[in-house]
Amino acid sequence: MVQRPPSAAVLVLHGGRETGTEPPPPGLLNLPGTRMRPFVRALERAARTAGTGAGPASASASSASASSAGPASATGAGSGVLVRQVRYGHRGWNGDRADPFHDAVAALDALREEAGDELPVVLLGHSMGARAALRAAGHPLVRGVVGLAPWCPPGDPVTQLADRDVVLVHSNRDRLTSPQASQSLTARARRAGARTCMITVRGGDHAMIRRAPAWHRVTTVLVLGLLGSGSLPAPVGAALALPATAEATEGTLDLDLDLGAGPAGRQPTAVPPRR
Repeated sequence: MVQRPPSAAVLVLHGGRETGTEPPPPGLLNLPGTRMRPFVRALERAARTAGTGAGPASASASSASASSAGPASATGAGSGVLVRQVRYGHRGWNGDRADPFHDAVAALDALREEAGDELPVVLLGHSMGARAALRAAGHPLVRGVVGLAPWCPPGDPVTQLADRDVVLVHSNRDRLTSPQASQSLTARARRAGARTCMITVRGGDHAMIRRAPAWHRVTTVLVLGLLGSGSLPAPVGAALALPATAEATEGTLDLDLDLGAGPAGRQPTAVPPRR
């Protein structure tokens, strides 16, 4: 059976190091990559439940040979959401080289070659991968970014985020990357023309091990909501609609208090899918 091209895609970018020119280790030895596998599985399950046709397996894109990536799903369909993990050439960001950013752009270019110029893409990144996702968001395919425990140095550019949806999710107890820097970036990006929101995960950690189900659940809702394959929680939609002059605190939500993601797993009122 001939597979139809996907209707949308998610590129997943794992974390890394500040410096490191060696390639990441293979397979499960690449711990930052392994950390993102539960998110990939959660997205695929949710996409199938929503009737999008996403299949059970994700492919990898390499900056050296992006076309070598295999099919994104076993049962791709015209309404399907492709979920793909980006393979890095180097473990670190490496200063001005910004290696993961270039890997992300190469993966986006490969998607455009495979599926055309109209494919909507959400970038999902953790830590260094979130920094790469934010930097690559100016690519024509990118509709939005979901950054988990993002690394947001104060001097990083934000103009490329104009007309994009950006949601950053950060633990208030993160000791490796700064939730305050994430909140500051949402305000800077909003002034540059982005639609932004920050969600605080109380009691979480940088590795997203503490409260893992909550991390997986809110990430899936956000990614599919930004793609238009699901509904966004109403508080997130309201934060994204704030004016450019809004203070950073106005666009900051609490996962438990505002989104009802406590032990009972309550869901807040949703807004229609974004198109």
